[in-house]
Amino acid sequence: MNSFGLILGIITVLVIGLSHGLVIKGEYYWGTKWWPWLMVAGIASLISSLLVNSELLSGSFGIISFCMFWSIRELFKQKQRVEKGWFPKNPKRKE
Repeated sequence: MNSFGLILGIITVLVIGLSHGLVIKGEYYWGTKWWPWLMVAGIASLISSLLVNSELLSGSFGIISFCMFWSIRELFKQKQRVEKGWFPKNPKRKE
C-alpha cells in the first residue's frame, strides 16, 4: 500500500491551516509590513524542495513554499477584510 499521497494530503491540510492562522494573527499584530518574511520563507522552502533527496520532504517543502507565497496575497486580502470590519482591528497597533 502506498501512503505517499495520503501523507502529502495531510501535510497540505496542516500547512494551509497553519498559514491561515499565521496570516490572521500576523496582520493583527504587524499589519502587512511583514510580508517579506513570508517571501523569504517561501524562497527558502522552494530551494529546500529542490535540494533534498527525499521525495516526501521535497514535496512537503514545495507545499510549504507555495503556501507561503499564497499567504502574501492573503495577508493583503486580510487587510481589506479588517478594513471592512469582518475581522477585529488591533487598537494598539499604529499604522
